[in-house]
Amino acid sequence: MKVLLADDHRLLREGLRALLEQAGVEVVGEAADGHEAIAKVKQLRPDVVVLDIAMPGLNGIDAAKRSSVEAPRVKVLALSMNSDRRYVVAMLDAGASGYLLKNSASEELLGALTTVLRGETYLSAALPPSVSTQAVLAWRGTPVPAIPKALSTREREVLQLIAEGKNSKEIATTLNIAVPTVETHRRQIMAKLDVRTIAELTKYAIREGITSAER
Repeated sequence: MKVLLADDHRLLREGLRALLEQAGVEVVGEAADGHEAIAKVKQLRPDVVVLDIAMPGLNGIDAAKRSSVEAPRVKVLALSMNSDRRYVVAMLDAGASGYLLKNSASEELLGALTTVLRGETYLSAALPPSVSTQAVLAWRGTPVPAIPKALSTREREVLQLIAEGKNSKEIATTLNIAVPTVETHRRQIMAKLDVRTIAELTKYAIREGITSAER
């Protein structure tokens, strides 16, 4: 089993690496943000990428979507502090095969990896039963309110960077686009979400799992 660890907290990555290597699992690489995770998935082709949801630059939800397109054979195991059903549904919709809570990762990680490699779905035992049930129902198409999907992938990237406090020039540099293009995206995002301030955009991004309140 070859595993890639993607999390912006170095100490957590080191702890997970030690746990896996002690069990004989090969950790082929580490990534500290979403863009680096995608690059290393394509370069290293692990069996599984353990992907944090709240990462800078590109969050785990959108990184999972890209991974499922660019490296469909690589399984994605989501890692998060958040037990909100919307996050679980979003990751499953994005192509993840499992969802693991960080506070139980040391007990569940090996079992979760084995489960997703068998082609099965793993939901953390630490998730409230109601959350797991509702998440599976929503993922299977049963009418349960889920995360809005009005924004395009590029708009979600711009929104995350806005919520992280980046200005238009910094966003343009990060995404390799022109400043006027960034400003156009921002206007379109605000129009789609019917919001008028950066504070409202930030609240939306946090609520919908596009970025984290930890930042």
